[in-house]
Amino acid sequence: MADSGANPHANSGSRSNSVPGSASGARIDEATRAPVVTVWSDVGCPWASLALHTLHAAADERGQEVRIDHRAFPLELFNRRPTLKHIVEPEVIVIAARRPELGWRIWSPPESDYPSSTLLAMEAVQAAKTPVVGGLRASDELDSALRHAFFADSRCISIVTEILDIATACEYVDANALAEALERGVGRAEVYEHWRTAAGAGVQGSPQLFAADGYAAHNPGADFEWTADQNAGGLPRLDAYDSSWTQDLLDRLAGKPA
Repeated sequence: MADSGANPHANSGSRSNSVPGSASGARIDEATRAPVVTVWSDVGCPWASLALHTLHAAADERGQEVRIDHRAFPLELFNRRPTLKHIVEPEVIVIAARRPELGWRIWSPPESDYPSSTLLAMEAVQAAKTPVVGGLRASDELDSALRHAFFADSRCISIVTEILDIATACEYVDANALAEALERGVGRAEVYEHWRTAAGAGVQGSPQLFAADGYAAHNPGADFEWTADQNAGGLPRLDAYDSSWTQDLLDRLAGKPA
């Protein structure tokens, strides 16, 4: 997801056979030998959260272990402004209506409590990759928890105390180590490095997935468009969502022929 005119995620669901090396990331988690999917996204992007939930659910159903290497696609840096509530909330509504199992709700606290930034949340996800905090598994667990806290529980994931409260409920995250890492600024340089890399590495928007054998997909499964400009009263129209993309990806990761 990105605002019109600034790294927009046009061509929803598009695929490319060319995977830039700087964007595709590792193929195997060395700690567990599980296959890795590299996902570029903003933690506050509803479409990325839908894609990640769908992939996790499909992998769990198949009993297939997959690791997600999260790369930051910070919309507020690309767009030079906060990701606005009047853009995010209509997307939340159309996605939640089609996929009620997500448990998403419209923002319920005062608007003054709405997150104005997701940079710190993305920094925390990067910091969680460090071995002392927990590694890739912890990073992905924290990412999922932050997304659920925002979209389902209306929690302000802009502030460090909220992020750390969320982290304490994560099985694989050492919340104390994460707090110390964030105090030292761990994760910030990575977020900015990802932003600069994404701008020139063929990353179309949030979400963009890369995996082995040249797999690349932007916002897979979603057939949607805005009825008009997002800032002029336009609304997102989700015509269809086909989750079969997860089977294709999981088959590839398992080494099955396409």
